[in-house]
Amino acid sequence: MDVLDIARWQFAITTVYHFFYVPLTIGLAPLVAIMQTAWVRTGNERWLKLTKFFGKLLLINFAIGVVTGIVQEFQFGMNWSEYSRFVGDVFGAPLAMEALAAFFVESTFLGLWIFGWDKLPKKIHLACIWAVALATNLSAFFILAANSWMQHPVGATFNAETGRAEMNDIWAVLTNNTLLAAFPHTITAAWLTAGTFVAGIAAWWMVREVRRGRKDVARDVYRPAVILGLVVMIVSGAGIAVSGDAQAKLMFEQQPMKMAAAEALCESSPGGAPFSILSIGNLANSCEDVTHVLEIPGLTSFLADGSFTAPLPGVNEVQQQMQDRYGDTDAAGNPIDYSPNLALTYWSFRLMIGLGVGSAALALMALWLTRKGRVTDNPWLARVALIAIPTPFLASAFGWIFTEAGRQPWVVVPNPTGIDQIRMLTERGVSLAQGAGVVFASMAIFTLVYTVLTIIWGRLIWRYMVEGAPETVHDDSPEARSDDDAADRPLSFAY
Repeated sequence: MDVLDIARWQFAITTVYHFFYVPLTIGLAPLVAIMQTAWVRTGNERWLKLTKFFGKLLLINFAIGVVTGIVQEFQFGMNWSEYSRFVGDVFGAPLAMEALAAFFVESTFLGLWIFGWDKLPKKIHLACIWAVALATNLSAFFILAANSWMQHPVGATFNAETGRAEMNDIWAVLTNNTLLAAFPHTITAAWLTAGTFVAGIAAWWMVREVRRGRKDVARDVYRPAVILGLVVMIVSGAGIAVSGDAQAKLMFEQQPMKMAAAEALCESSPGGAPFSILSIGNLANSCEDVTHVLEIPGLTSFLADGSFTAPLPGVNEVQQQMQDRYGDTDAAGNPIDYSPNLALTYWSFRLMIGLGVGSAALALMALWLTRKGRVTDNPWLARVALIAIPTPFLASAFGWIFTEAGRQPWVVVPNPTGIDQIRMLTERGVSLAQGAGVVFASMAIFTLVYTVLTIIWGRLIWRYMVEGAPETVHDDSPEARSDDDAADRPLSFAY
């Protein structure tokens, strides 16, 4: 492999590892805030137990996510310096805003929340976790703003003298229609991940407590967490469907090659393109001998254009259009293939959708078995709960893979209605000074370190998950301590 291939592998590996933790932090922070809000408003101890239980799991995930995320931005300078030189004026702005306006707020208030249980008034302490939840989602917004600009550059001009893209409208970057479609889809997917996580763990514990003869604990502590997780799963599932439909139609408008590749549609379909559950044949960057089986008629056309009979251009047609517009050979005279890896794009798109079945199975089973205030010792619920927990994580990872792999060979996709010069092929963004050996060594080291961190994350999550919610909790807030002190004093008018 050359430097380009190794650099791409390194970025893909580190990004997928990092993004495995991101959705849980984005979704779990507001759920923990909701649990603590319920405790502050009702005084019910079960919500304090759940806050501390799932808050501990949130902290583990947040810590690993921060560690794995540090490497991402350094790679732009290490392995992708030509890309950074070309887009740094634009791409760097939302990343700087993420650090200054979101991450600093997130980390500061998380520290106050961790160490402020016995020092801050209840409502101030509660405000800290809500600040974390809002900042976490704001952080996602700014990062998606940077990524959406790569998918659909706006708010910039091309400086012919320097050969760089220069930002002239930050508001256009932050209101990019690609961003406005991607943000709700990403956030609802994160909430589905967190809802499945909470409902799965709570359902597993509910079954366990009933089988141990502690029905009261199952009903009083874990069933409310199951219901909360299920509500979030249902709402976020609907949000994913609506936002995903809007995003697909925008993707077809801006990146028709990605839509054609998602279906491995090699030849144009004038009367409506079906959605295939399975394809056989040569999908390895080739349109030869691909056979679609188990098709849903017209569904891909509906996803793309809102009509089951809408014509859909195939990979070959879009390839010809892009060759006519952007050239058919590179600087060395080699032909340019404007289509992504069809096998990767096709299957990542289906795995993104299909893995949502895990969350749906847990939701249906748990809703039925907990109806009318019931708790259950059904062992199948416990099994489905554990199996379902990783499925939205994997669905989000494959969604990210589809988004990034589907825009290849572009690192900055040309805006079909914008300035042609603001575009960059991935091969032209790689650093010129790095040798293949250096990049391979860093890739191997990062892969090893990230694997170790993932194992540590899994062991810590399992360790504290099997501990369960604390049996007893004590309100350490200053208000509670003041009440305790007052109760011990003799009645007097002196105070």
